[in-house]
Amino acid sequence: MPIEETETRVITASSASARIIAVGIVIAFCYWASTVLVTLLVAVLTAYFLDPLVSTLERMRIPRALGSLLVVLVTLALIATLGWTLVERFDQFGSDWPKYRAPLHAVAEAVDTRLANIEAHVSEIAPQPHVGQRVVTFAESHPVRDALLGRLGSLYEFILAATFVPFLIFFMLAAKSQVVHATMQLFPSSERTAVKEALADVTRVLRSYLMGTALVGLIVIFASWLFFWALGLDFPFLTALVSGVCNLVPYIGAVISWVPPLLIGAAQFHTIGPFVGIVGMLTFFHIVAANLLVPALVGWRVRLNALALTVSLLFWGWLWGAMGLVLAIPITAVIKVICDHVESLQPVGRWLSA
Repeated sequence: MPIEETETRVITASSASARIIAVGIVIAFCYWASTVLVTLLVAVLTAYFLDPLVSTLERMRIPRALGSLLVVLVTLALIATLGWTLVERFDQFGSDWPKYRAPLHAVAEAVDTRLANIEAHVSEIAPQPHVGQRVVTFAESHPVRDALLGRLGSLYEFILAATFVPFLIFFMLAAKSQVVHATMQLFPSSERTAVKEALADVTRVLRSYLMGTALVGLIVIFASWLFFWALGLDFPFLTALVSGVCNLVPYIGAVISWVPPLLIGAAQFHTIGPFVGIVGMLTFFHIVAANLLVPALVGWRVRLNALALTVSLLFWGWLWGAMGLVLAIPITAVIKVICDHVESLQPVGRWLSA
């Protein structure tokens, strides 16, 4: 075998190993720095969503810093108002909880009985301990205490991240031109034109996705609200809000959106008809949103094939949980734009949109 061919194979193998190691390092970093990265991504997406409002105020001769501050304050006020409304609805739901607890407790008891029967049959098959054999027992854990202790860290991380998001959004909006200029300086002058085009495409993709998704979400929530109100379901707005947001998740959202109205309806309806109607109507909303509203409102810029979309939801959901499901599509769309502008990665971009 020629020496040159041997050296080429060694270089190729080492390059592949280096890429695998680099990918592993990136995934590990995304996992361990999930709080920081998710906070930054949420701030970036929100800034892209609010930037047209700031630009409009800037065209009205309002300084960009002042316009950014006004937009952030108004957004926080709207979120606080919505949060207060939801707290009132949840408080009312909590006062009515005994009415819903009985049917849910009956369902839980039925499931627990079925699992106990299965466990009893399995224990009959399993070998019994011999006489004189030492049996080790463990003290039962306290699920409520363990759950509270386990959630304290997540709640602290959430509050800490939430306090940084408004400041990040304000700085991103107010210093947009400086940030773009500093980003361009990171690249050689010969590549800045291509980088500028890539950033413009990223802006168009994210803005199209955010605006379209927000509009689709409002339509689905409003339609669900009208349906639950006509059905006579308790807490129609609260249920429609939770169910409509869940319905936006691709594929699995159709199933997740069933849970809130089915739980609420368990205390009201005693026939199978309303439950079948809820499942059928919410599935219909999901199909219409996924096949008609999203292509028409989100547009052709966020064009990902079904396999790439499913893999991205699976990966980012595994890595970051619920926030990973929310951020999976914009992250994958940005990756596709980057691949389209890097010659060596263009095959990957074509595969993502095939």
